[in-house]
Amino acid sequence: MSITYEQIVEQMTGPGGPFEIVVETVGGRPMKNFKNRERSLREKIAAAAQRGDQVAIVYGDRRISYGELAALCFGVSARLVNDHGLVKGDRVAVLAVNRPEWLFAAFGATSAAAIGVALNGWWQTDELEYGLNDSGARFLVVDDRLYARVAPVLGKIPTLEKVFYIGENAPAGTIPFSSLLDPTDVVPDAPIDEDDPFMILYTSGTTGRSKGCITTHRGTIAQVLGIIFAGLAGSILSGKELIPASGQAASLLSSPLFHVGGLHSGVCTQITAGVKIVFLEGKFDPERVMQTIEREKITMWPAIPTMLHRVVHSPDIAKYDLSSLRSVSFGGAPTSPETIDRAREVLPVEPTFANAYGLTETHGVATVNGGKDLLDRKTAAGRPAPVLDCKVVDEHGGDVAPGALGEVLFYGPTVTPGYWNRPDATAESVRDGWLHTGDLGYLDADGFLFIVDRAKDMILRGGENVYCVEIENLLAEHSEIDEAAIIGVPDAEMGERVKAIVRRVPGSALDADAVRRHVASRMASFKVPEIVEFTDEALPRNPAGKLLKNELRKL
Repeated sequence: MSITYEQIVEQMTGPGGPFEIVVETVGGRPMKNFKNRERSLREKIAAAAQRGDQVAIVYGDRRISYGELAALCFGVSARLVNDHGLVKGDRVAVLAVNRPEWLFAAFGATSAAAIGVALNGWWQTDELEYGLNDSGARFLVVDDRLYARVAPVLGKIPTLEKVFYIGENAPAGTIPFSSLLDPTDVVPDAPIDEDDPFMILYTSGTTGRSKGCITTHRGTIAQVLGIIFAGLAGSILSGKELIPASGQAASLLSSPLFHVGGLHSGVCTQITAGVKIVFLEGKFDPERVMQTIEREKITMWPAIPTMLHRVVHSPDIAKYDLSSLRSVSFGGAPTSPETIDRAREVLPVEPTFANAYGLTETHGVATVNGGKDLLDRKTAAGRPAPVLDCKVVDEHGGDVAPGALGEVLFYGPTVTPGYWNRPDATAESVRDGWLHTGDLGYLDADGFLFIVDRAKDMILRGGENVYCVEIENLLAEHSEIDEAAIIGVPDAEMGERVKAIVRRVPGSALDADAVRRHVASRMASFKVPEIVEFTDEALPRNPAGKLLKNELRKL
Protein backbone atom coordinates (compact mmCIF):
# COMPACT_ATOMS: atom_id res chain seq x y z
CA MET A 1 0.00 0.00 0.00
CA SER A 2 1.52 3.34 -1.04
CA ILE A 3 1.99 6.08 1.52
CA THR A 4 0.10 9.37 1.19
CA TYR A 5 1.43 12.89 1.63
CA GLU A 6 -0.75 13.34 4.71
CA GLN A 7 0.77 10.21 6.27
CA ILE A 8 4.29 11.49 5.53
CA VAL A 9 3.48 14.80 7.24
CA GLU A 10 2.06 12.98 10.25
CA GLN A 11 5.08 10.68 10.61
CA MET A 12 7.79 13.26 9.95
CA THR A 13 6.35 16.23 11.86
CA GLY A 14 4.75 14.42 14.79
CA PRO A 15 6.32 13.94 18.25
CA GLY A 16 9.80 12.46 17.90
CA GLY A 17 9.82 12.89 14.13
CA PRO A 18 12.83 14.38 12.31
CA PHE A 19 10.76 17.48 11.45
CA GLU A 20 8.77 17.62 14.68
CA ILE A 21 6.57 20.72 14.81
CA VAL A 22 5.86 22.63 18.01
CA VAL A 23 3.75 25.71 18.72
CA GLU A 24 5.55 28.67 20.30
CA THR A 25 4.58 32.23 21.12
CA VAL A 26 6.20 34.75 18.78
CA GLY A 27 5.34 38.42 19.07
CA GLY A 28 2.38 37.51 21.28
CA ARG A 29 0.94 35.12 18.70
CA PRO A 30 0.96 31.29 18.57
CA MET A 31 3.15 30.05 15.74
CA LYS A 32 4.21 26.66 14.43
CA ASN A 33 7.89 25.94 13.86
CA PHE A 34 10.28 23.04 13.58
CA LYS A 35 11.46 22.00 17.04
CA ASN A 36 14.93 20.84 16.00
CA ARG A 37 16.35 23.97 14.40
CA GLU A 38 19.28 26.32 14.61
CA ARG A 39 18.63 29.66 16.23
CA SER A 40 20.75 31.80 13.90
CA LEU A 41 22.58 31.67 10.58
CA ARG A 42 25.81 31.84 12.60
CA GLU A 43 24.89 28.47 14.10
CA LYS A 44 24.34 27.18 10.57
CA ILE A 45 27.84 28.27 9.49
CA ALA A 46 29.36 26.77 12.67
CA ALA A 47 27.55 23.49 11.96
CA ALA A 48 28.83 23.56 8.37
CA ALA A 49 32.40 23.77 9.68
CA GLN A 50 31.97 20.24 11.05
CA ARG A 51 31.95 18.96 7.47
CA GLY A 52 35.66 19.76 7.30
CA ASP A 53 37.28 19.02 3.94
CA GLN A 54 34.01 18.31 2.13
CA VAL A 55 33.71 20.67 -0.86
CA ALA A 56 31.37 23.58 -0.22
CA ILE A 57 31.97 25.93 -3.17
CA VAL A 58 33.26 25.49 -6.71
CA TYR A 59 34.04 28.78 -8.47
CA GLY A 60 36.01 28.26 -11.64
CA ASP A 61 39.26 26.63 -10.57
CA ARG A 62 38.71 27.45 -6.90
CA ARG A 63 37.44 24.77 -4.55
CA ILE A 64 36.58 25.85 -1.02
CA SER A 65 35.83 23.30 1.69
CA TYR A 66 33.14 23.67 4.33
CA GLY A 67 35.83 24.13 6.96
CA GLU A 68 37.43 26.91 4.94
CA LEU A 69 34.08 28.57 4.27
CA ALA A 70 33.28 28.81 7.97
CA ALA A 71 36.79 29.96 8.90
CA LEU A 72 36.74 32.70 6.26
CA CYS A 73 33.28 33.91 7.28
CA PHE A 74 34.23 34.06 10.95
CA GLY A 75 37.53 35.71 10.02
CA VAL A 76 35.61 38.49 8.27
CA SER A 77 33.47 38.82 11.42
CA ALA A 78 36.53 39.25 13.63
CA ARG A 79 38.25 41.80 11.38
CA LEU A 80 35.08 43.88 10.96
CA VAL A 81 34.58 43.97 14.72
CA ASN A 82 38.18 44.35 15.89
CA ASP A 83 39.61 46.55 13.14
CA HIS A 84 36.60 48.54 11.96
CA GLY A 85 34.29 48.79 14.96
CA LEU A 86 31.32 46.82 13.63
CA VAL A 87 28.55 46.55 16.23
CA LYS A 88 25.26 44.69 16.46
CA GLY A 89 22.66 46.09 14.06
CA ASP A 90 25.11 47.84 11.71
CA ARG A 91 24.07 47.49 8.08
CA VAL A 92 26.67 45.99 5.76
CA ALA A 93 25.71 46.29 2.09
CA VAL A 94 27.03 43.87 -0.54
CA LEU A 95 27.20 44.81 -4.23
CA ALA A 96 28.90 42.07 -6.23
CA VAL A 97 28.31 39.41 -8.85
CA ASN A 98 27.90 35.83 -7.66
CA ARG A 99 31.27 34.92 -6.18
CA PRO A 100 32.52 33.36 -2.91
CA GLU A 101 33.41 36.76 -1.45
CA TRP A 102 29.69 37.68 -1.54
CA LEU A 103 29.06 34.89 0.96
CA PHE A 104 32.13 35.67 3.08
CA ALA A 105 30.92 39.27 3.41
CA ALA A 106 27.27 38.48 4.08
CA PHE A 107 27.74 35.58 6.50
CA GLY A 108 30.75 37.29 8.08
CA ALA A 109 28.80 40.45 8.87
CA THR A 110 25.64 38.69 10.01
CA SER A 111 27.59 36.23 12.20
CA ALA A 112 28.73 39.31 14.13
CA ALA A 113 25.06 40.32 14.61
CA ALA A 114 25.13 42.92 11.85
CA ILE A 115 22.41 43.16 9.20
CA GLY A 116 23.25 42.36 5.59
CA VAL A 117 21.90 44.51 2.76
CA ALA A 118 21.71 42.70 -0.58
CA LEU A 119 21.98 45.37 -3.28
CA ASN A 120 20.62 44.39 -6.68
CA GLY A 121 23.57 43.82 -9.00
CA TRP A 122 21.57 45.07 -11.98
CA TRP A 123 20.68 48.40 -10.43
CA GLN A 124 22.05 51.61 -11.90
CA THR A 125 23.67 54.47 -9.97
CA ASP A 126 20.44 56.25 -8.91
CA GLU A 127 18.95 53.01 -7.62
CA LEU A 128 22.11 52.10 -5.71
CA GLU A 129 22.20 55.54 -4.10
CA TYR A 130 18.61 55.03 -2.98
CA GLY A 131 19.34 51.57 -1.51
CA LEU A 132 22.39 52.74 0.43
CA ASN A 133 20.54 55.76 1.83
CA ASP A 134 17.38 53.82 2.62
CA SER A 135 19.21 51.06 4.50
CA GLY A 136 21.54 53.46 6.31
CA ALA A 137 24.47 51.20 5.43
CA ARG A 138 27.62 51.88 7.45
CA PHE A 139 29.81 49.58 5.36
CA LEU A 140 29.77 48.59 1.69
CA VAL A 141 31.47 45.58 0.11
CA VAL A 142 31.71 46.05 -3.68
CA ASP A 143 33.56 44.13 -6.37
CA ASP A 144 35.58 45.27 -9.36
CA ARG A 145 32.77 44.39 -11.78
CA LEU A 146 30.21 46.75 -10.23
CA TYR A 147 32.31 49.45 -8.55
CA ALA A 148 31.95 51.93 -11.44
CA ARG A 149 28.17 52.06 -10.95
CA VAL A 150 28.33 53.07 -7.30
CA ALA A 151 31.53 55.17 -7.38
CA PRO A 152 29.78 58.46 -8.34
CA VAL A 153 27.67 58.46 -5.16
CA LEU A 154 30.12 57.14 -2.56
CA GLY A 155 30.71 60.61 -1.11
CA LYS A 156 27.00 61.37 -0.93
CA ILE A 157 25.81 58.68 1.53
CA PRO A 158 25.82 60.23 5.06
CA THR A 159 25.93 56.92 6.94
CA LEU A 160 28.53 55.18 4.76
CA GLU A 161 31.89 55.09 6.54
CA LYS A 162 33.97 52.45 4.79
CA VAL A 163 34.03 50.74 1.41
CA PHE A 164 35.72 47.35 0.98
CA TYR A 165 36.82 46.49 -2.55
CA ILE A 166 36.92 42.96 -3.97
CA GLY A 167 39.62 42.80 -6.63
CA GLU A 168 43.13 43.93 -7.43
CA ASN A 169 44.35 47.54 -7.07
CA ALA A 170 41.70 48.90 -4.72
CA PRO A 171 40.74 52.46 -5.75
CA ALA A 172 41.72 55.38 -3.52
CA GLY A 173 39.40 55.71 -0.56
CA THR A 174 38.56 52.00 -0.45
CA ILE A 175 39.96 49.15 1.63
CA PRO A 176 41.02 45.84 0.06
CA PHE A 177 38.46 43.18 1.02
CA SER A 178 41.38 40.75 1.19
CA SER A 179 42.44 42.49 4.43
CA LEU A 180 39.35 40.94 6.08
CA LEU A 181 40.16 37.40 4.93
CA ASP A 182 41.93 36.23 8.08
CA PRO A 183 40.55 32.73 8.75
CA THR A 184 39.68 31.76 12.31
CA ASP A 185 37.89 28.90 14.03
CA VAL A 186 36.67 31.23 16.78
CA VAL A 187 32.89 31.61 16.54
CA PRO A 188 31.72 35.21 17.16
CA ASP A 189 29.81 35.69 20.42
CA ALA A 190 27.71 38.82 19.84
CA PRO A 191 24.14 37.96 20.94
CA ILE A 192 21.74 37.15 18.10
CA ASP A 193 18.00 36.75 18.64
CA GLU A 194 16.02 34.55 16.28
CA ASP A 195 13.91 37.53 15.27
CA ASP A 196 16.88 39.82 14.57
CA PRO A 197 17.13 40.88 10.93
CA PHE A 198 19.43 38.68 8.86
CA MET A 199 19.26 40.44 5.48
CA ILE A 200 17.42 43.35 3.88
CA LEU A 201 16.40 42.56 0.29
CA TYR A 202 14.80 45.12 -1.95
CA THR A 203 11.48 44.36 -3.60
CA SER A 204 9.04 46.46 -5.57
CA GLY A 205 6.80 48.81 -3.63
CA THR A 206 3.50 50.58 -4.04
CA THR A 207 5.13 53.98 -4.54
CA GLY A 208 7.27 52.74 -7.41
CA ARG A 209 10.41 52.75 -5.22
CA SER A 210 11.75 49.46 -3.90
CA LYS A 211 11.04 48.53 -0.29
CA GLY A 212 13.65 46.92 1.96
CA CYS A 213 12.07 43.62 2.98
CA ILE A 214 13.45 42.33 6.29
CA THR A 215 14.34 38.65 6.50
CA THR A 216 15.17 37.21 9.92
CA HIS A 217 17.26 34.35 11.25
CA ARG A 218 14.08 32.56 12.38
CA GLY A 219 12.34 32.97 9.04
CA THR A 220 15.33 31.90 6.95
CA ILE A 221 15.96 28.76 8.96
CA ALA A 222 12.27 27.76 8.97
CA GLN A 223 12.09 28.26 5.19
CA VAL A 224 15.19 26.09 4.68
CA LEU A 225 13.75 23.24 6.75
CA GLY A 226 10.49 23.55 4.83
CA ILE A 227 12.36 23.07 1.54
CA ILE A 228 14.29 20.07 2.86
CA PHE A 229 11.06 18.55 4.18
CA ALA A 230 9.37 19.03 0.79
CA GLY A 231 12.34 17.41 -0.98
CA LEU A 232 12.29 14.36 1.28
CA ALA A 233 8.52 14.02 1.07
CA GLY A 234 8.67 14.27 -2.72
CA SER A 235 11.43 11.67 -2.83
CA ILE A 236 9.36 9.24 -0.73
CA LEU A 237 6.24 9.77 -2.84
CA SER A 238 8.08 9.38 -6.15
CA GLY A 239 10.40 6.58 -5.05
CA LYS A 240 13.38 8.51 -6.42
CA GLU A 241 16.52 9.24 -4.44
CA LEU A 242 17.53 12.89 -4.78
CA ILE A 243 20.99 12.30 -3.30
CA PRO A 244 23.37 9.94 -5.16
CA ALA A 245 24.13 6.67 -3.39
CA SER A 246 27.84 7.43 -3.59
CA GLY A 247 29.44 10.83 -3.66
CA GLN A 248 28.20 14.28 -2.76
CA ALA A 249 25.10 16.00 -4.08
CA ALA A 250 25.97 19.00 -6.25
CA SER A 251 23.80 22.04 -6.95
CA LEU A 252 24.19 24.62 -9.70
CA LEU A 253 23.86 28.19 -8.42
CA SER A 254 22.48 30.26 -11.28
CA SER A 255 20.18 32.65 -9.37
CA PRO A 256 21.62 35.95 -8.12
CA LEU A 257 22.66 36.00 -4.48
CA PHE A 258 20.86 39.32 -4.00
CA HIS A 259 17.61 37.41 -4.58
CA VAL A 260 15.83 35.41 -1.92
CA GLY A 261 15.91 32.46 -4.36
CA GLY A 262 19.69 32.56 -4.64
CA LEU A 263 20.63 33.16 -0.99
CA HIS A 264 17.81 31.97 1.28
CA SER A 265 16.19 29.18 -0.75
CA GLY A 266 19.44 28.32 -2.51
CA VAL A 267 22.71 28.68 -0.61
CA CYS A 268 21.27 28.52 2.92
CA THR A 269 19.45 25.29 2.06
CA GLN A 270 22.46 23.78 0.29
CA ILE A 271 24.80 24.58 3.18
CA THR A 272 22.35 22.87 5.55
CA ALA A 273 22.35 19.73 3.41
CA GLY A 274 26.13 19.69 2.85
CA VAL A 275 25.77 20.11 -0.91
CA LYS A 276 28.59 21.08 -3.26
CA ILE A 277 27.54 24.53 -4.54
CA VAL A 278 28.81 25.18 -8.06
CA PHE A 279 28.76 28.85 -9.09
CA LEU A 280 27.79 29.59 -12.67
CA GLU A 281 30.21 32.31 -13.77
CA GLY A 282 29.46 35.17 -16.13
CA LYS A 283 26.24 35.91 -17.97
CA PHE A 284 23.77 33.09 -18.40
CA ASP A 285 24.55 30.89 -21.37
CA PRO A 286 22.74 27.57 -22.01
CA GLU A 287 25.87 25.87 -23.30
CA ARG A 288 27.87 26.89 -20.22
CA VAL A 289 25.11 25.48 -18.03
CA MET A 290 25.19 22.14 -19.83
CA GLN A 291 29.00 22.02 -19.75
CA THR A 292 28.95 22.69 -16.00
CA ILE A 293 26.29 20.04 -15.31
CA GLU A 294 28.36 17.49 -17.22
CA ARG A 295 31.75 18.47 -15.71
CA GLU A 296 30.66 18.80 -12.06
CA LYS A 297 28.06 16.00 -12.13
CA ILE A 298 25.33 18.39 -10.99
CA THR A 299 22.51 16.53 -9.26
CA MET A 300 20.12 19.42 -8.56
CA TRP A 301 19.43 22.67 -10.35
CA PRO A 302 17.15 25.33 -8.81
CA ALA A 303 16.48 27.17 -12.07
CA ILE A 304 14.76 30.38 -13.03
CA PRO A 305 12.08 29.29 -15.54
CA THR A 306 13.63 31.41 -18.30
CA MET A 307 16.94 29.59 -17.90
CA LEU A 308 15.30 26.17 -17.93
CA HIS A 309 13.37 27.14 -21.07
CA ARG A 310 16.57 28.12 -22.88
CA VAL A 311 18.45 24.99 -21.87
CA VAL A 312 15.77 22.47 -22.79
CA HIS A 313 15.20 24.20 -26.13
CA SER A 314 18.91 24.34 -26.97
CA PRO A 315 19.70 22.57 -30.27
CA ASP A 316 22.91 21.27 -28.66
CA ILE A 317 21.37 19.58 -25.61
CA ALA A 318 22.01 16.07 -26.97
CA LYS A 319 25.77 16.78 -27.08
CA TYR A 320 26.06 16.80 -23.28
CA ASP A 321 25.77 14.13 -20.61
CA LEU A 322 23.18 15.53 -18.22
CA SER A 323 22.30 12.19 -16.66
CA SER A 324 23.61 13.21 -13.22
CA LEU A 325 20.56 15.46 -12.71
CA ARG A 326 18.20 14.14 -10.04
CA SER A 327 16.15 17.25 -9.36
CA VAL A 328 15.17 20.38 -11.27
CA SER A 329 13.13 23.03 -9.46
CA PHE A 330 11.88 26.33 -10.77
CA GLY A 331 10.11 29.39 -9.47
CA GLY A 332 10.17 33.18 -9.39
CA ALA A 333 8.12 33.53 -12.57
CA PRO A 334 5.32 31.71 -14.39
CA THR A 335 6.47 28.36 -15.82
CA SER A 336 4.62 27.13 -18.86
CA PRO A 337 3.46 23.50 -19.00
CA GLU A 338 5.22 23.34 -22.39
CA THR A 339 8.59 23.95 -20.72
CA ILE A 340 7.93 21.17 -18.19
CA ASP A 341 6.93 18.73 -20.95
CA ARG A 342 9.98 19.65 -23.02
CA ALA A 343 12.29 19.15 -20.01
CA ARG A 344 10.86 15.68 -19.41
CA GLU A 345 11.32 14.88 -23.08
CA VAL A 346 14.95 15.94 -23.58
CA LEU A 347 16.69 15.23 -20.27
CA PRO A 348 18.16 11.72 -20.57
CA VAL A 349 17.28 10.53 -17.07
CA GLU A 350 14.06 12.13 -15.91
CA PRO A 351 14.75 14.15 -12.77
CA THR A 352 12.16 14.95 -10.17
CA PHE A 353 10.68 18.28 -11.21
CA ALA A 354 9.30 20.74 -8.69
CA ASN A 355 7.58 24.09 -9.00
CA ALA A 356 8.01 26.47 -6.08
CA TYR A 357 6.06 29.58 -5.18
CA GLY A 358 7.04 32.22 -2.69
CA LEU A 359 7.93 35.83 -2.16
CA THR A 360 10.73 37.81 -0.59
CA GLU A 361 8.13 38.42 2.14
CA THR A 362 7.99 34.67 2.86
CA HIS A 363 11.80 34.35 2.92
CA GLY A 364 11.52 32.47 -0.37
CA VAL A 365 9.73 29.17 -0.94
CA ALA A 366 6.27 28.97 0.62
CA THR A 367 4.68 26.17 -1.44
CA VAL A 368 6.13 23.28 -3.46
CA ASN A 369 4.56 21.13 -6.17
CA GLY A 370 6.79 18.30 -7.28
CA GLY A 371 7.04 14.81 -8.72
CA LYS A 372 3.81 13.07 -9.69
CA ASP A 373 1.78 15.92 -8.17
CA LEU A 374 3.30 18.35 -10.67
CA LEU A 375 2.47 16.11 -13.61
CA ASP A 376 -1.13 15.86 -12.40
CA ARG A 377 -1.41 19.59 -11.68
CA LYS A 378 1.10 21.38 -13.92
CA THR A 379 -0.24 24.84 -13.14
CA ALA A 380 -0.44 24.39 -9.36
CA ALA A 381 1.94 26.21 -7.03
CA GLY A 382 1.72 23.27 -4.61
CA ARG A 383 1.15 22.67 -0.91
CA PRO A 384 2.38 25.10 1.76
CA ALA A 385 5.27 24.18 4.05
CA PRO A 386 3.95 22.33 7.14
CA VAL A 387 4.75 25.30 9.43
CA LEU A 388 2.81 27.72 7.21
CA ASP A 389 -0.93 28.35 7.17
CA CYS A 390 -2.35 29.44 3.82
CA LYS A 391 -5.81 30.78 3.13
CA VAL A 392 -7.65 32.59 0.36
CA VAL A 393 -9.96 35.48 1.24
CA ASP A 394 -12.48 37.70 -0.50
CA GLU A 395 -12.37 41.52 -0.64
CA HIS A 396 -13.87 41.69 2.88
CA GLY A 397 -11.27 39.32 4.39
CA GLY A 398 -13.60 36.35 4.67
CA ASP A 399 -12.42 32.84 3.82
CA VAL A 400 -13.65 31.57 0.45
CA ALA A 401 -14.69 28.03 -0.47
CA PRO A 402 -12.25 25.61 -2.19
CA GLY A 403 -11.92 26.56 -5.85
CA ALA A 404 -13.10 30.14 -5.29
CA LEU A 405 -10.79 32.97 -6.31
CA GLY A 406 -9.43 35.47 -3.79
CA GLU A 407 -6.28 36.98 -2.35
CA VAL A 408 -3.65 34.54 -1.06
CA LEU A 409 -2.53 34.96 2.56
CA PHE A 410 0.17 33.24 4.63
CA TYR A 411 0.81 32.97 8.37
CA GLY A 412 3.85 31.46 10.05
CA PRO A 413 7.51 31.87 10.98
CA THR A 414 8.64 32.70 7.44
CA VAL A 415 6.41 35.77 7.12
CA THR A 416 8.51 38.95 7.12
CA PRO A 417 8.27 41.21 10.18
CA GLY A 418 7.98 44.07 7.69
CA TYR A 419 9.82 46.59 5.56
CA TRP A 420 12.82 48.58 6.69
CA ASN A 421 11.73 52.03 7.97
CA ARG A 422 8.32 51.58 6.30
CA PRO A 423 5.69 51.04 9.01
CA ASP A 424 3.01 52.20 6.57
CA ALA A 425 3.87 49.54 4.00
CA THR A 426 4.29 46.93 6.75
CA ALA A 427 0.82 47.65 8.16
CA GLU A 428 -0.64 47.32 4.68
CA SER A 429 1.00 43.97 3.90
CA VAL A 430 1.15 42.17 7.28
CA ARG A 431 -2.07 42.29 9.30
CA ASP A 432 -2.52 40.29 12.51
CA GLY A 433 0.46 38.19 11.45
CA TRP A 434 -1.06 37.33 8.05
CA LEU A 435 0.87 38.30 4.93
CA HIS A 436 -1.41 39.70 2.23
CA THR A 437 0.50 38.66 -0.88
CA GLY A 438 -1.44 40.71 -3.41
CA ASP A 439 -1.64 37.56 -5.52
CA LEU A 440 -4.97 36.15 -6.62
CA GLY A 441 -5.46 32.41 -6.46
CA TYR A 442 -7.46 29.52 -5.07
CA LEU A 443 -7.02 26.36 -3.03
CA ASP A 444 -8.44 23.14 -4.44
CA ALA A 445 -10.15 20.47 -2.37
CA ASP A 446 -6.80 18.70 -1.76
CA GLY A 447 -5.07 21.82 -0.44
CA PHE A 448 -3.07 22.68 -3.57
CA LEU A 449 -2.59 26.39 -4.19
CA PHE A 450 -3.10 27.81 -7.67
CA ILE A 451 -1.91 31.34 -8.49
CA VAL A 452 -4.12 32.91 -11.14
CA ASP A 453 -3.11 36.55 -11.38
CA ARG A 454 -1.48 39.36 -9.43
CA ALA A 455 -3.52 42.02 -7.73
CA LYS A 456 -0.39 44.11 -7.55
CA ASP A 457 0.57 45.86 -10.76
CA MET A 458 3.82 44.01 -11.22
CA ILE A 459 5.54 42.14 -14.04
CA LEU A 460 7.65 39.02 -13.48
CA ARG A 461 10.29 39.01 -16.20
CA GLY A 462 12.75 36.12 -16.08
CA GLY A 463 12.52 35.93 -12.30
CA GLU A 464 12.89 39.71 -11.82
CA ASN A 465 10.13 41.85 -10.35
CA VAL A 466 9.36 44.85 -12.56
CA TYR A 467 7.12 47.46 -10.99
CA CYS A 468 5.15 49.38 -13.61
CA VAL A 469 4.64 52.65 -11.71
CA GLU A 470 8.38 53.17 -11.36
CA ILE A 471 8.91 53.02 -15.14
CA GLU A 472 5.76 55.01 -15.87
CA ASN A 473 6.97 57.77 -13.56
CA LEU A 474 10.28 57.92 -15.41
CA LEU A 475 8.60 57.98 -18.82
CA ALA A 476 6.40 60.82 -17.62
CA GLU A 477 9.58 62.89 -17.14
CA HIS A 478 10.37 62.78 -20.88
CA SER A 479 9.49 66.06 -22.58
CA GLU A 480 8.10 64.30 -25.66
CA ILE A 481 5.87 61.82 -23.86
CA ASP A 482 2.31 62.88 -23.05
CA GLU A 483 1.40 59.73 -21.13
CA ALA A 484 2.57 56.15 -20.92
CA ALA A 485 1.57 52.80 -19.45
CA ILE A 486 3.62 49.69 -18.73
CA ILE A 487 2.10 46.21 -18.97
CA GLY A 488 3.41 42.66 -19.06
CA VAL A 489 3.11 40.58 -22.20
CA PRO A 490 3.02 36.76 -21.68
CA ASP A 491 6.12 35.07 -23.08
CA ALA A 492 7.06 31.38 -23.14
CA GLU A 493 10.74 32.09 -22.50
CA MET A 494 10.78 35.01 -20.03
CA GLY A 495 7.42 34.46 -18.36
CA GLU A 496 6.52 38.04 -19.26
CA ARG A 497 8.13 40.84 -21.25
CA VAL A 498 7.91 44.55 -20.52
CA LYS A 499 5.75 46.56 -22.93
CA ALA A 500 5.37 50.34 -23.01
CA ILE A 501 2.31 51.97 -24.55
CA VAL A 502 3.26 55.57 -25.28
CA ARG A 503 1.27 58.61 -26.35
CA ARG A 504 3.62 61.25 -27.73
CA VAL A 505 3.12 65.01 -27.48
CA PRO A 506 1.80 66.47 -30.75
CA GLY A 507 4.51 66.92 -33.35
CA SER A 508 7.01 64.59 -31.66
CA ALA A 509 8.98 62.10 -33.75
CA LEU A 510 10.12 60.10 -30.70
CA ASP A 511 10.93 56.48 -31.64
CA ALA A 512 11.12 53.21 -29.71
CA ASP A 513 14.90 53.29 -29.33
CA ALA A 514 14.73 56.74 -27.77
CA VAL A 515 12.18 55.49 -25.26
CA ARG A 516 14.43 52.58 -24.36
CA ARG A 517 17.50 54.81 -24.01
CA HIS A 518 15.58 57.10 -21.66
CA VAL A 519 14.68 54.22 -19.34
CA ALA A 520 18.12 52.58 -19.60
CA SER A 521 19.82 55.81 -18.50
CA ARG A 522 18.26 55.53 -15.06
CA MET A 523 17.17 51.95 -14.53
CA ALA A 524 18.38 48.37 -14.66
CA SER A 525 18.32 46.67 -18.04
CA PHE A 526 15.53 44.23 -17.09
CA LYS A 527 13.18 47.21 -16.63
CA VAL A 528 13.77 48.60 -20.12
CA PRO A 529 10.68 48.00 -22.31
CA GLU A 530 11.39 45.39 -24.99
CA ILE A 531 8.17 46.30 -26.80
CA VAL A 532 7.18 49.91 -27.43
CA GLU A 533 3.83 50.70 -28.99
CA PHE A 534 2.75 54.23 -29.90
CA THR A 535 -0.83 55.42 -29.85
CA ASP A 536 -2.59 58.65 -30.75
CA GLU A 537 -5.51 57.88 -28.46
CA ALA A 538 -5.78 58.85 -24.81
CA LEU A 539 -5.00 55.90 -22.55
CA PRO A 540 -8.07 54.40 -20.84
CA ARG A 541 -8.55 55.54 -17.24
CA ASN A 542 -11.23 55.29 -14.56
CA PRO A 543 -12.96 58.35 -13.07
CA ALA A 544 -10.20 58.67 -10.47
CA GLY A 545 -7.59 58.85 -13.23
CA LYS A 546 -6.13 55.37 -12.70
CA LEU A 547 -4.94 53.55 -15.80
CA LEU A 548 -7.21 50.67 -16.77
CA LYS A 549 -4.53 48.05 -17.37
CA ASN A 550 -6.99 45.28 -18.15
CA GLU A 551 -8.30 47.25 -21.14
CA LEU A 552 -4.75 47.87 -22.34
CA ARG A 553 -3.96 44.15 -22.10
CA LYS A 554 -7.05 43.32 -24.17
CA LEU A 555 -5.82 45.67 -26.89
